[in-house]
Amino acid sequence: MSTQGAAPASRQQRWQERLARRRRRAEAAEPLVVEGRLRRVVGLTLEAEGCEAPLGSRCMVATANGAELETEVVGFADERLLLMPVTEMHGVLPNARVRPSGQAGGLPVGAALLGRVIGADGVPLDGMGPLEVDDQAVLKGAPINPMERKPIDTPLDTGVRAINAMLTVGRGQRLGLFAGSGVGKSTLLGMMTRYTDADVVVVGLIGERGREVKEFVEHTLGAEGRARAVIVAAPADAPPLKRLRGAQYATAIAEWFRDRGQRVLLLMDSITRYAQAQREIALAIGEPPATKGYPPSVFALLPALVERAGNDAEGRGSITAFYTVLTEGDDYRHDPIADASRAILDGHIVLSRDLAEAGHYPAIDIEASISRVMPAVVARDHLRAAQRFRQVYSAYRQQRDLIAVGAYQKGSDPAVDQAIALWPRLRGFLQQEVDEPTLLDQSVAMLQNIAAEVNG
Repeated sequence: MSTQGAAPASRQQRWQERLARRRRRAEAAEPLVVEGRLRRVVGLTLEAEGCEAPLGSRCMVATANGAELETEVVGFADERLLLMPVTEMHGVLPNARVRPSGQAGGLPVGAALLGRVIGADGVPLDGMGPLEVDDQAVLKGAPINPMERKPIDTPLDTGVRAINAMLTVGRGQRLGLFAGSGVGKSTLLGMMTRYTDADVVVVGLIGERGREVKEFVEHTLGAEGRARAVIVAAPADAPPLKRLRGAQYATAIAEWFRDRGQRVLLLMDSITRYAQAQREIALAIGEPPATKGYPPSVFALLPALVERAGNDAEGRGSITAFYTVLTEGDDYRHDPIADASRAILDGHIVLSRDLAEAGHYPAIDIEASISRVMPAVVARDHLRAAQRFRQVYSAYRQQRDLIAVGAYQKGSDPAVDQAIALWPRLRGFLQQEVDEPTLLDQSVAMLQNIAAEVNG
């Protein structure tokens, strides 16, 4: 009986002593920096005892080679801090010294970033020397009052005919690019990077293979696209905290340019890797999974990141964002991240493996894709022409199996007969070579010509 009653009293006494120490430090105006010791390492999580630091701050852990490992406070467990390494974890010893170093500092931003490839920590990766910038930005900027945002009322020219005509994008819109592997996602992103009517392009390569970073920069992006772009790379072998920071850093760079009246195109590849990085962190500190292994914090971070894009309050600058969403097994309807992304974005563009395997590029599935702001940014005749195109296109797709085997009897359905006659033009309109951009006005004119032939 006495033993059972002693433990709660001892814990309460320890808390009272800690509160007393805090009061004494506050009265003496002493800084809240007390060195502690590393007590345990579990997976990617380090547990430190004897020091105090707020959530999100940095702690430096001494290593065997005399250097220090940078970590971030990601949680608490009783009297211990839960730390996550920002870089690779090497040389950590038991009872290593843990030194709080305050809040995480800002990362470099500025016009000098154009044409550069940088990591999630602001370090250049392109071998072109140090960054000559004076400004710094925090990773998590303050959100804009939704009542002060400028409405989306101006179309954006992406240079991609199928998007311009059928899925018109508004300046300041946020869309998801849903795709599996090997269906032309990176190629489509490269086309939009080179041809979109924007002042600045910010590309966040989050959790992708390291090989793809150089290929995207040198081949897909090209010299023309790179000149006005900033590339933030946090490849798959980076720690989860760095992948998380990479997406936030790319968004912070886009915000910096937007705040100076620039029209920014933000391409995030991919938001799925961003969610997976948060899942690794949350599960490591003991947060229970909720939906298919994803803890609740993941679904709280997604809108917090996406809502930072869009138009600014003054109506001068804008961030038009495309977030790629990786779909497992090409099924985006039952993936929790895809489902959450559809709910918080202003539309989605679906890439079809069937179209890609048939040599149809870009492999955009017009029937499954939608731009929710298109009715607000295009003329009425443009909208009617797009609807008529969809009707004829869907009529053919619904009967394509019968048509392919010759089982369809001509005259059975006038709409299908018309779709069969126009099918080469419909398919040719949606296909486009990588090096042949089509302006918005040209795309609309071509669409209206096809719609006039349909109506005729």
